[in-house]
Amino acid sequence: MYPELINHIKRYVQLSTADEESICQHFELKKFKKKEFILEPGKLCAGNYFVTKGLVRQYFVNNKLNEQIIQFGLENWWIADQDSLLNHQPATTYIQTIEVSELLLLSEKNRAALFEAVPQMEGYFRVMMQKAFVASQRRIGYIFNQNDEERYRHFTSLFPDFVQRVPQYMLASYLGFTPQFLSRLRAKKI
Repeated sequence: MYPELINHIKRYVQLSTADEESICQHFELKKFKKKEFILEPGKLCAGNYFVTKGLVRQYFVNNKLNEQIIQFGLENWWIADQDSLLNHQPATTYIQTIEVSELLLLSEKNRAALFEAVPQMEGYFRVMMQKAFVASQRRIGYIFNQNDEERYRHFTSLFPDFVQRVPQYMLASYLGFTPQFLSRLRAKKI
């Protein structure tokens, strides 16, 4: 059994004990070392990953050869290259661990079987996709409507513990400014 996963799902849909057992049978536990790649551009994304332990990041390398982080995944978060999964094409992003991590993989084949075995999982995944879409919309809004300092203040007020776990240069990449700017902000003790 995967209690972290089951508890997360039960926040959104009702499950019987049989449903819980069926769900767990469709996932595969994957363990990764620190800085290990889960996905690289050119490869097909194996499925959706649920983080039970650790911290991962999803990023691409831009035209200036800088890493641009588009998503973090920590405990009880999902991460995947959805474009690769949906369109059955090679990934354009990297997914890499930041800490030693344990993830539960739901392959596309197992996802289809899971939806058949436990129909309410379709509703759960719909809610997860909606939440991810809202988070992306908000992030885009923050990038366009807040200056760098406001964005930093807002993010650190929402996720103070998370900020302590992420290297400074990665946080800067995610928030859309340079590590040097973040150092100056932190020196001001904002």
